[in-house]
Amino acid sequence: MPNGYDKPLYILPFDHRHSYLSKLFQWQEPLTAEETAEVAASKQVIYEGFKAAVANGVLPDRAGILVDEEFGSAILRDAVSHGTITCMPVERSGQEEFEFEYGEDFERHIEEFNPTFAKALVRYNPEGNARHNKRQTEQLHRLSGYLARSHRLFMIELIVPPEQAQLVHLGGDQKARLAGDQDVYDRELRPKLMVETIRTLQGAGIEPDVWKVEALDRREDCEKIVETARHYGREKVGCIVLGHGSDEQKVRSWLKTAASVSGFIGFAVGRTTWWDAVAAWHEKKISRDEAIVQIAKRFQEWANIFDEAHRI
Repeated sequence: MPNGYDKPLYILPFDHRHSYLSKLFQWQEPLTAEETAEVAASKQVIYEGFKAAVANGVLPDRAGILVDEEFGSAILRDAVSHGTITCMPVERSGQEEFEFEYGEDFERHIEEFNPTFAKALVRYNPEGNARHNKRQTEQLHRLSGYLARSHRLFMIELIVPPEQAQLVHLGGDQKARLAGDQDVYDRELRPKLMVETIRTLQGAGIEPDVWKVEALDRREDCEKIVETARHYGREKVGCIVLGHGSDEQKVRSWLKTAASVSGFIGFAVGRTTWWDAVAAWHEKKISRDEAIVQIAKRFQEWANIFDEAHRI
C-alpha cells in the first residue's frame, strides 16, 4: 500500500511541452537554440510568479510546482534547494499512450533531480483499446514499484478521454466530439469511468500517493473518487483537481466543489493561471514584471478559494 499524502497541496503546473510549443509559441520541433532559450525563459517567468504568490501569502508548506526537466531543469534545482514541493513528469509529452520520456533511463533522471513527486500522466479509458491499456498498465506498474522501493512519492494524472461509441451512446452524432456531447460525457459517464479506472490500476498493483484528476461538477462524484482512492488501507492517499485549461468561472466552481470534500487536498491549475500572461509577454504586449504579477495573483486566487471552501 502507498504511504499516501494527505496534507494540503496547491500545485502550479507548467510541465507542458508539446502543446506549449505548438499552441502558445506556434513553433515546431526541433527548436533552434534561441527558441529553446526563450521557452526556458518563459517558464522562469511562471516560476517567478509562483514565488511571488508564496511571498504574498500562499503558504509555502502547501505550495508546489510541476515542471519538466527539458525546459525547467534550472527551476527544479533551484526549487529543491529552497525546500519547495516539486513534481517532475516522467511521461513523454503529446502521446496518447504512456511512455517514459527517457526510456530505460527514467530512474536516473528522477534520482538526479530528486523531486518530491514523480508524476505520470496517463490517458486511460477502461472501455478503450485493451492492448493499449495493457501496455500502459505494465509501464505504470514498473514505475510504481520503483518509486515504492526508493521511498519516493508517486502522483498519477488521470485523464479519461471518451471513446467514439460512448459519445454516440450518449446521444452524439458521428462527429462525436462536439462540445455538447463532451459536456454530457463529462457529467454523466466520465465519473463512473474514473472510478473504474482507479480500481483497475489499483488492482494491477499501481499505487500512487496522490491522484490528480479531472474536475467533477457534482460533490457526490468527488466523494466517490475519494472513497475509491482510499479504500482497503489507503486512508492517506490524496486527490487533487486539475483545471484542464478551462475558463476562470469553471475553475472557481470546480475548486469550491472539490474543497468541500474531505480527501481532496488541493489543486493543480496550470494554463488558466499563466497562459494569457505568458502569451502577452511573448508577444511583447506586457512586461516580464507585469506577467509575473498576473500569474501570482491568479495562483493566489485559487489558493484563497480552496482555503475558504475547505473551511466551510
